[in-house]
Amino acid sequence: MLEGNEGLAANVLRVLMIGCGDVALRVASLLRDRVRLVGLVRRAQEASRLRDRGIVPIVADLDDFRTLARLSAGAYAVLHFAPPPGEGRDDPRTQKLLAALAKGSIPQRFVYISTSGVYGDCAGARIGEARVRRPQTPRAKRRVAAEDRIRRWSASRRVCAAILRVPGIYASTRLPVDRVRQQTPVLAADDDVYTNHIHADDLARATVAAMFRGLPNRAYNVSDDAELKMGAWFDAVADAFKLPRPPRVSRDEAESRIAPLLLSFMSESRRLSNSRMKRELRVRLRHATPQSLLDDIARRDPRRQLALPL
Repeated sequence: MLEGNEGLAANVLRVLMIGCGDVALRVASLLRDRVRLVGLVRRAQEASRLRDRGIVPIVADLDDFRTLARLSAGAYAVLHFAPPPGEGRDDPRTQKLLAALAKGSIPQRFVYISTSGVYGDCAGARIGEARVRRPQTPRAKRRVAAEDRIRRWSASRRVCAAILRVPGIYASTRLPVDRVRQQTPVLAADDDVYTNHIHADDLARATVAAMFRGLPNRAYNVSDDAELKMGAWFDAVADAFKLPRPPRVSRDEAESRIAPLLLSFMSESRRLSNSRMKRELRVRLRHATPQSLLDDIARRDPRRQLALPL
């Protein structure tokens, strides 16, 4: 019996997925009957999870170049979902990945899942991909380093690379219910910031579209149509789950009451334009705003919804 999607014809396109979390598995469900899927996992015990999804596993570690030899076997496309390390200002994982790919048959297509955080604070302005990147946090600076490395590598090898700049990802299992339940404060209206979102299913569809339609060395904002401030987003989640809305605090109060990581997100305000994504990738959003999902949740039993994994 053939395993995963190994039963596909020998000339079917081979797609290598680096990082096989939630969004990658959603991509796999869209592609599994059309391509031969191969996925990198760090631990052998994770291999069965990939096989169950029709993905042929490769056990390797982006932090250890010696384990990456099998990545040079050749693929039509590489979909890079893996995040940089948690510290530093560079992304050595992407550096090792590109070096391993260079030792074999170079892919024709490369899609990198980056972050909209590379733009830094834009004071609430609506921005497109031509906006100068001004990363303010170490994690965003690591993403800029990865983007630049991928662009140089792909240009020198004539690989068609697409960079997807992604904001907050949501789905029924990816909502900030714990923060709302814990009454984590949000900023008062006068201090609040714009935040951007994309449903995990729409991000998966945009990833597939970028693999086939993305232009060379092109960045795309992958965001929905909503223009929500962060406080309104938390309020909407609270309302959907029949929970009290979180308290509002001034920015000065936030310094002492909100964890530094969350506070860093509250220090950047921007509204992403998704017109290039719609025009060039021809992505039609199935979730134009998060409200449709939240309305659906509100119609159900909130006690059952609160039992969902977050």
